[in-house]
Amino acid sequence: MNITYLDTADELVERAAALIADGIQASVSERGRCLVALSGGNTPKPVYERLTRAPYGPELPWDKTVVFFGDERMVPCDNPESNFRMACDALLDHVSIPPWNVHRVAGEMQADVAAEWYARQLAEVAGDDGPPRFDLMLLGLGPDGHTASLFPGTDALENVKNLAVHLAESSEGAEHAQDRVTVTYPVINASRRVLFLVAGADKAEALQRVRDGDLSAPAARVNPVDGSLEWLVVKG
Repeated sequence: MNITYLDTADELVERAAALIADGIQASVSERGRCLVALSGGNTPKPVYERLTRAPYGPELPWDKTVVFFGDERMVPCDNPESNFRMACDALLDHVSIPPWNVHRVAGEMQADVAAEWYARQLAEVAGDDGPPRFDLMLLGLGPDGHTASLFPGTDALENVKNLAVHLAESSEGAEHAQDRVTVTYPVINASRRVLFLVAGADKAEALQRVRDGDLSAPAARVNPVDGSLEWLVVKG
């Protein structure tokens, strides 16, 4: 677990954008494409916006970048709470990424159906029997220790069979306002590189729990099998 502490949110934006850009270029150079899972929330939004400007923007090989999402709320894609909409507004609509390279969760569908459909997309891009190997998986941290939509006390934490699952608002242990779809640990932990972006004093306790190895904090279970785990954290 490699943690870099930064003094300001602006420093996090600059560092994260540079790491993501370098990762995209390296993956395309080495493997012919870069498979990225974006995260939602307020912290990554300015990072995405930074990637649209020099020295990044059109200089990056967006045509060889394939985008998925770590999780999504079950809302239409034009809803302000949609992670897909945020990513489009901040990044995807401003770079030359082909629309067929962007794989979203169909938030307008019934959650269980959307999860099955999304799992099929993940399986197809994997090209083999195992989970896909994302070149870069972006994640955040909630005050309760959740990451993606892997919330404390939910069945999704123990699901190692499915690549994506749905969480109902009424599910045991759920602390979220909508039904959601999320990737599972096998997908996250198969990644070549996992990058957490964390800002906000309300995350300090959860981060300490992760550092202590407290597995009741779902983010503490993120441990890439054959990849790197990095944290960029704004000092509280």
